[in-house]
Amino acid sequence: MMKKVRAYAELVKFEHTIFALPFALASVLLLAEEFPSLWKIFWILVALVSARTVGMAFNRLIDEPYDRLNPRTKNWPLVKGEVSKEEVRKIILVGSILFVFASLMLNFLAFLLSPVVLFLLWFYPQAKRITYYPHLVLGLVYFLIPVAVDVALNERISLTAVILGIAMAFWVAGFDVLYALQDYEFDKEVGLKSIPVKYGVEKAIKIARLFHSITFVSLLILGFTHKELGFIYFLGLFLIAGFLVYEHSLIKPWDLSKINKAFFTVNGWISVIFFIVVLIDYYL
Repeated sequence: MMKKVRAYAELVKFEHTIFALPFALASVLLLAEEFPSLWKIFWILVALVSARTVGMAFNRLIDEPYDRLNPRTKNWPLVKGEVSKEEVRKIILVGSILFVFASLMLNFLAFLLSPVVLFLLWFYPQAKRITYYPHLVLGLVYFLIPVAVDVALNERISLTAVILGIAMAFWVAGFDVLYALQDYEFDKEVGLKSIPVKYGVEKAIKIARLFHSITFVSLLILGFTHKELGFIYFLGLFLIAGFLVYEHSLIKPWDLSKINKAFFTVNGWISVIFFIVVLIDYYL
């Protein structure tokens, strides 16, 4: 039983929820006109975790033929048979129902918009077959997180939600470009599309830096436009900037061996630090 649970967790990379969760909680603090009830927070978290699980399951199911050929992914649970395609489809179905139900528990507008999110989660793994910019599709998914929080809490889409959404979109798109560098040769060989495939490794790294610069500028603008944010927030921003610089210092066109450290460790810290500084600023 535990072996199967571990296979499911590995399939959807459950531990990577740390990327989105702190940003989502920070969105709650920034967007709530008054501190929301635990009921609201609970259903926001259920919606976030279920949507992310559905997205990862779609990704594994749709990419399975390529994952079998890719040396980097040949030991993933679906490829090894630890999880069947039918089980993945059930995860998608249950996760989708849970996400739609959680949206309904928040409010009717969130419920009406929930199919848009599910469509994008399905479309992202398809995007690398039709466009060189699938990273921006993933960015759009993350753009919707603060927007969805605003809809859930206030039934509106505010400027704060849009600015934070832009920051999250380019943050995720940037590190997704870096992550795609691992499969540069494989993607070229099998005909999958990405920014590294279109522009080459060196230019792709520069584009990822541009995306992360947009993230920093967006967070800076947020600090000036959101009246409750103060000194602690701006101090935290420069700490985040330091982590972004460090992330890009780990990756060189001739040395991609530290991509996993840049992708998992550094970006996890960026998300957690952002939540902490917003939380401190919120209470001070």
